[in-house]
Amino acid sequence: MKLKTRLAISFLTITLFPTLLAILCFWGLSSYQTRAMEKIYDMGGQVELLNVNSVQLWNQMTQNVQRQIRRELTKNPDKFLETEFQNEINSQLQTRYSYMILRKQEQILYCGGATGDKIYEHLPEYKGVTDNLENGIYLGGDTQHLVKQMDFLFSDETEGSLFIVTEVDDLLPEVKSMLSEMFFAAILILCLTGALMTMWVYQSIWRPLGKLKEATKNIRDGNLDFSLDLEENNDDEIGQLCQDFEEMRIRLKESTEEKAQFDRENKELISNISHDLKTPITAIKGYVEGIMDGVASSPEKLDRYIRVIYNKANDMDHLIDELTFYSKIDTNRIPYNYTKLNVAQYFGDCVEDVGLDMESKGIELGYFNYVDENVLIIADPEQLRKVINNIIGNSVKYLDKKKGIINIRILDDGDFIHVGIEDNGKGIPVKDLPYIFDRFYRTDSSRNSSKGGSGIGLSIVKKIIEDHGGRIWATSKEGIGTEIHFVLRKYQEVVHE
Repeated sequence: MKLKTRLAISFLTITLFPTLLAILCFWGLSSYQTRAMEKIYDMGGQVELLNVNSVQLWNQMTQNVQRQIRRELTKNPDKFLETEFQNEINSQLQTRYSYMILRKQEQILYCGGATGDKIYEHLPEYKGVTDNLENGIYLGGDTQHLVKQMDFLFSDETEGSLFIVTEVDDLLPEVKSMLSEMFFAAILILCLTGALMTMWVYQSIWRPLGKLKEATKNIRDGNLDFSLDLEENNDDEIGQLCQDFEEMRIRLKESTEEKAQFDRENKELISNISHDLKTPITAIKGYVEGIMDGVASSPEKLDRYIRVIYNKANDMDHLIDELTFYSKIDTNRIPYNYTKLNVAQYFGDCVEDVGLDMESKGIELGYFNYVDENVLIIADPEQLRKVINNIIGNSVKYLDKKKGIINIRILDDGDFIHVGIEDNGKGIPVKDLPYIFDRFYRTDSSRNSSKGGSGIGLSIVKKIIEDHGGRIWATSKEGIGTEIHFVLRKYQEVVHE
């Protein structure tokens, strides 16, 4: 859910939900209190607690007692002269927040309330007010009273008036209690709604931000191995930010690991090149010192010393070439000059070039071409020759038989030519075979190995073949030999009709 949608929902929830709940709460409390008052005061279902005219509500509360008094006045008015009966009627009125005043002519016979003396002089005269259940008079002053008057005649024909007096200065206690309950209910609803929305906002916003804060601290401290736990279905702006941050962390970690690997490879390359340069330099120094000291006393011996020096210098030149080419691989600046090559002719020339060197080393070189004479490929002749030389040089390095054999086969593979170079060397262990084209990988990691090598020869081969759109792989059996295979696409003329 988008963040703006969450905010809209939050706004609507905070404004509408508490209002709706408050209305329902007010209705429920009002209904409950109304039923309670109808039952307590026997008000006959006419109660409206939230009526603006509170005097009407006070009037309704005493109507039932008023009917009872009227019946007694009609039957036996002199009964109201009895103190016990007066107190009984007044007690009923007091439960309704009212009291009774009994007057005979101008004399007050009974007053059941503390404020009666304040309103004696304001009481209406006999027959001064219409006697019915709905009517009463409102007396102001320091205190406000609702007065109901019932006129009658005693048995001695003297005039009498009975007043029901209700103080209406304030709201009914039940109404006060209900309004207080409504107020606290509204506060409670607002607090609960706010708490729920706060928890929701915390879950959707603050928790992810807290995780982001912790993640930034980890990155600041150089720790990239943590994982930013992402909640499912969290597709809002903050969730997307967390996902982008996690992707950034992963890429940063990969970049850091690649840099560390690059640094390790460079150190290994320097170590390998240093070792492999030191060996021919030491040999050259030894033979030069022999010449200077006159050890090479005969022309034949001098000629052999010079040849050895020349060969060692060639080895050094080859190592420097590999190092230069490796730097071009790392920056993707290998210079390719593609041209059309005749497969039979090109590979025949390559075999002829390396044949003399193999013959001088006592290695049997076999060449088998099964491709038609007119088959062409698009390739860089110089770089492809580097591929052949590196593979054969690697094979020569690991020949361990008395009679070394290297065979080169060119096969027709449909739209491709398939080149296989096999030897009868010591072979490659199965566990090492998948990694021989990786940079700096050496099946013999000992730096005391007499084989030497920078460890980047086959990685250079792989790079060149892949840049030509081909594929390279190896098969091997320990103690029997190794075969390096690569395929290149044939050149085909496009015929336009």
